[in-house]
Amino acid sequence: MLQDVMTEDINKLVGQLNFAEKVERSLKLIEYAYREFGDSLVVANSLGKDSSVVWHLTKRISPKIRGFIVTTRFKPPETKKFMAEEVARYPELQVFENDQDIPDKLYETNPDECCEILKVEPTRQAIKVMNVSCWITGLRCTEGRTRTNYKEIEELDKDLIKLNPILIWHEREIWQYLALNQVPVNPLYAKGYRSLGCLPCTKITHSENERAGRWIGTSKCGGECGIHTRPLKAVSKNRTT
Repeated sequence: MLQDVMTEDINKLVGQLNFAEKVERSLKLIEYAYREFGDSLVVANSLGKDSSVVWHLTKRISPKIRGFIVTTRFKPPETKKFMAEEVARYPELQVFENDQDIPDKLYETNPDECCEILKVEPTRQAIKVMNVSCWITGLRCTEGRTRTNYKEIEELDKDLIKLNPILIWHEREIWQYLALNQVPVNPLYAKGYRSLGCLPCTKITHSENERAGRWIGTSKCGGECGIHTRPLKAVSKNRTT
């Protein structure tokens, strides 16, 4: 299965498979990963709609699969409340946060460095502390310009597989799955947000691009925080909790 998945044309699958077929494919990918990696398979839960789908799919494969959440001091109150509710519901979700001092409004002057410290470093810590060999994400290639070249199974770091089981889903299919399965979602979506991040760096927009509201007015506009583009097996230099 691994070789077949890695050679398939992702762009064709986006349009060729219907909703039910995509759900089945996602479940098979997660099931394969769980058989292969067991307890070292972990879900990265961003508390967004896509992560909510992935977390639900994963629990259909095994309730034993663990997850981690990376939070920051700048997350909106709604996200922090939703996080507390999810952790109470699923104690196997571990929360990681970097409490390192940073310059005031670093998110404006150097958003890349801000994300590196507050998001990438805690992710590295989670990978290390939880002894992760394979991590599951909620990446979708239909989200925006920076996510069109990912694969369902990747190895960006040696000995660390990344699985993107809903990579070929459309946004409408995400909401269809959440509605059909009555999965709780972050309340910020009811206010009009389509992609969620830290409060100063996330706006509501009318763009067709789901991620257009991220880092508006900076070089990162509509881009990435770094956890999907930076090495994650590197030794952490900053203290995290």
